Amino acid sequence: MGTLCTGTASWPNCSTSTCWATPPTLDSDLSQGIHAVQGLALCTLSTVGSADMCRDLATEVEKLLLQPGPYVRKKAVLTAVHMIRKVPELSNIFLPPCAQLLHERHHGVLLGTITLITELCERSPAALKHFRKVVPQLVQILWTLVTSGYSAEHSISGVSDPFLQVQILRLLRILGRNHEESSETMNDLLAQVATNTDTSRNAGNAVLFETVLTIMDIRSVAGLRVLAVNILGRFLLNSDRNIRYVALMSLLHVVQSDHSAVQRHRPTVVECLREPDASLSRRALQLSLALVNSSNVRAMTQELQSFLESCPPDLRADCASGILLAAERFAPTKRWHIDTILRVLTTAGTHVRDDAVANLTQLIGGAQELHAYSVRRLYSALAEDISQQPLVQVAAWCIGEYGDLLLEGSCEETEPLQVEEEEVLALLEKVLQSHMSLPATRGYALTALMKLSTRLRGDNNRIRQVVSVYGSCLDVELQQRAIEYNALFQKYDYMRAAILEKMPLVERGGTQDEEAKENKEAQHSEAALVPTEPQASKLLDLLDLLDGTSGAAQPPPSSEGSLVHLLDLPYVSPAPASIPNLKVFEREGLQLNLSFVRPPGTPALLLITVTAINTSGADVTHFVCQAAVPKSFQLQLQAPSGDTVPAQGGLPVTQLLRILNPNKAPLRLKLRLTYNHFGQSVQEIFEVNNLPVDTWQ
Repeated sequence: MGTLCTGTASWPNCSTSTCWATPPTLDSDLSQGIHAVQGLALCTLSTVGSADMCRDLATEVEKLLLQPGPYVRKKAVLTAVHMIRKVPELSNIFLPPCAQLLHERHHGVLLGTITLITELCERSPAALKHFRKVVPQLVQILWTLVTSGYSAEHSISGVSDPFLQVQILRLLRILGRNHEESSETMNDLLAQVATNTDTSRNAGNAVLFETVLTIMDIRSVAGLRVLAVNILGRFLLNSDRNIRYVALMSLLHVVQSDHSAVQRHRPTVVECLREPDASLSRRALQLSLALVNSSNVRAMTQELQSFLESCPPDLRADCASGILLAAERFAPTKRWHIDTILRVLTTAGTHVRDDAVANLTQLIGGAQELHAYSVRRLYSALAEDISQQPLVQVAAWCIGEYGDLLLEGSCEETEPLQVEEEEVLALLEKVLQSHMSLPATRGYALTALMKLSTRLRGDNNRIRQVVSVYGSCLDVELQQRAIEYNALFQKYDYMRAAILEKMPLVERGGTQDEEAKENKEAQHSEAALVPTEPQASKLLDLLDLLDGTSGAAQPPPSSEGSLVHLLDLPYVSPAPASIPNLKVFEREGLQLNLSFVRPPGTPALLLITVTAINTSGADVTHFVCQAAVPKSFQLQLQAPSGDTVPAQGGLPVTQLLRILNPNKAPLRLKLRLTYNHFGQSVQEIFEVNNLPVDTWQ
């Protein structure tokens, strides 16, 4: 047998201090006719033999595979398995004897041969192609095991040689994968094994489980796959937790390919959610979420929400995320979707995923008909509990956006709710003062109070006091926000209503190409007014309210070089107008005129110059002009030349509008003017729908 070479006296040709070599004794032991010596040499080679030893002795082991004695043949087969695992290129040497070894009646030799063929097929595509020819022979061996048995001494609990059956089934799975002819050959056999195997013992369950894996992995017929799923469904009713766990894991693998078959066992899967074993309940949760579809989303969501209320803390995050994803994908109505997310936020609390708040605000903002319903539901939930931070954040956002609806009459979809302004303000102040509120939550509440200053009819002194208190907050972001809001109340009060308007609906990202995404971002809602571009006007940038210099409040004069070009179209200096001008507004000496230019090189582009002239005896100050167009158009506002229109026909204020009309549709323009005149704050909103035909045709 093997001898450890020390590089001193045993082998003169060895140049290393310590190495394993192939000694002459191991080679001679394999060649001797004594079975015990040969078996011991084979065991030594398989356990401690190096790759070089395996290459040197592969032919000797091949000869022993066909020796008369079953003892040596069994040892040789197992040694060949170990040699292939160490040196995969030896596979071709052992291919010829394997087909002959399949005729063995000795249990150990046959079991080892099946294992050897399995190793060969997993490591060599040539071997896989070679052994597909023996599929009928393997089917016959397994058929004999199922019908008449192999030998009584290898039966376990009435199941004939389950170890050999399992090995044959694993080999058939490898041979039938992605091969139509081999799969068709074994279909009838697999159906026989699946229906005739005793399931009262673990040995039978092991054979059945391997049969199911084989059926699902090969190209089996549809009826056979349904039978396999039904077997897994029966496993779910087994009292053994290990068997139930194996069934859940297997169903998870097949639910995507055979969803309807697994769907039949949905009640049993839902029952497994209540398992005290954490591993079982986790797999049952994963499978339950995979079974949700548009037809059962209401029932399944109700079951999952019930589980969420009592599930272990380590499963709560997964369960909440799964419910939110299922609701987002299969929600039958927006109201049901909102109710589902609210219940998850109320139950799961901080365990919900990070984007739940943003998704719910997006959903509520897009469901205009449910604004009143949503704000009432969220206000009631917030009044009951302010500890669930995601829920508090959504509620604060919704109250800030739609607080005016909260104070109106009763909503048909909810119970009557009488709320006073003082109660709403007190609740938001409670959120601000709570030690459970995160800095982000306080930011939501402070912004909600600020927005309510333009939505409530009462005095804003209380809101001003609260905002001013947080101007010295230790949290830097909250302090900055409060200081900016204070500046809105004081220096820029005339702009507060415009800046604190309701948020427009944000388009959600999708699988669109970059160009379509840019076009969607450039579209403007017909009802929403477009503020002046932030890069052009620092008046509308809250972060720049505290610049301190008087020049920060004055937008820079418009110039050709500073204009931002819409969709990278070249800027064209306005030529003498060929389209007649249009007067669109006149009040107390302030006139607003529109002049039009269509550049010859880009017929879809319309340049509108808005000119404000003041013929009264007092200056028009804080002049802001905003515009909106229908969704089929794209609008870009350039910086105005100033925000003061001098009296007595002084230098007018001009502003350029760039409108892209690719469909040449009739143009409608909505304008909003805000300014101070004769000591009064004025706001005018009007629509211009009598534009000349030449502006769009």
